[in-house]
Amino acid sequence: MSPSLCSCAEQVRKLTQQASIMRREIKNLRQQIDGSIRAHKKQLSSLQSMLTDCMKHDDRLQSVSKSPSQSPGGMNQLLEQGRIQTVPIGYISSCFAVKTGTPRQPTICSSSRASLKIEPSVFNNPEHSLVGLEQYSHIWIIFLFHKNGQMSYKAKVKPPRLNGQRVGVYSTRSPHRPNALGLTLAKLERITGDTLHLSGVDIIAGTPVLDIKPYIPDYDSPKTRTDDTNSEYKQTSSFTDPMDLGEEPETLETSSEPSSELSVCPAAVSDFSFSERSGSSEVTDVLEEVKNYLRQQQLFPENPDEDKNTDTPEGTSAATNPLSLRFGHEDYSTIAAWVRAPPISNLDVRFTANAEKELKEFLPCDSTDSTRPNFQFLKGPDEAVAAIHGILSADPRSVYRRTRCQDRLFFFTLDTADITCWFGDGFAEVVRVKPVQRSELTNIV
Repeated sequence: MSPSLCSCAEQVRKLTQQASIMRREIKNLRQQIDGSIRAHKKQLSSLQSMLTDCMKHDDRLQSVSKSPSQSPGGMNQLLEQGRIQTVPIGYISSCFAVKTGTPRQPTICSSSRASLKIEPSVFNNPEHSLVGLEQYSHIWIIFLFHKNGQMSYKAKVKPPRLNGQRVGVYSTRSPHRPNALGLTLAKLERITGDTLHLSGVDIIAGTPVLDIKPYIPDYDSPKTRTDDTNSEYKQTSSFTDPMDLGEEPETLETSSEPSSELSVCPAAVSDFSFSERSGSSEVTDVLEEVKNYLRQQQLFPENPDEDKNTDTPEGTSAATNPLSLRFGHEDYSTIAAWVRAPPISNLDVRFTANAEKELKEFLPCDSTDSTRPNFQFLKGPDEAVAAIHGILSADPRSVYRRTRCQDRLFFFTLDTADITCWFGDGFAEVVRVKPVQRSELTNIV
């Protein structure tokens, strides 16, 4: 046999082997495709079944909500069990577009602004539901933490102000709660039609609002309730107040405590109602504090001479003694010590010269000049500076980012401004302020 015929036979044999291998590969690919098609059909069938169940469930809920008269027993049973379907009355439009950089409490950034428009699907005439609300300066807002990312929650959480320490979730205002409900106090600036204009908010844009209620100091402030109780006590009790007799009490003569201890410490919520009082009424409040303090001292003498040698342990604080005297905000309500004295301190806030120049380029929200960037909520650069100070001084970083992350740069959005800053030891410095890109403005409105 000639060499040429041998080489041809060898090539034919190799080609035949390759063809058989290709057939096997094609067969395997067909089997994989068939398996993928079957799995895909199975997943589609499962999803279709789930959607069908959800639609049936929604239809049942809608039929119950639209025709409660047909099944009042079912509605009453759901209401008594607390299993009700909530409907947002509106959605917040805020100067905070995302969670990053949003203050954790409303008083941190009193210059922040937002608006709430009542949905027409809730009332045929939404503006009618707001009649009379203009008589109040502040409102409670009950909302949903819609940006938690998941519905998981734990019994103990790590508040950022505690720098990693764990406490019970119900002793904090953590957003990760069984029902993910939030409560905040906002200043009501004005009402136009069906829209509320607010300030001092800590809510991001798009937040579903479930309810609003007027803030009434007479009912919501512990100090007001205490004052009312004291006034009733003075009218019904036979106790003679030394301050009413114009006599100087002996306790003031023998007291060695500095007079500054009798100054009033403002309460967190009741500040709003006291800020509008006149100077004379503030003096009256201080006198009421002194009188209440002296009244307690007569009713519950502190450390009498005959009890000096009792077996009370040394170092026992007055807060643990049920008969200890209280004055100032301690006489109205008590809070956890870490709220006023957290393990982390406030930061100093600085601006670079370039950041100040860039911020001054922004125009107020009511400006019609289109050649320069303008705010949508804030009234000018000064208000923006105040808001940035409030946000950064409270250190908006998470505990992980504060303690373990080496990158000290921090980015957040305020109204229509993208802000870049960095954190040092005890301070935060703003280095750049740029307008938000047009595509991102839809998140703010």
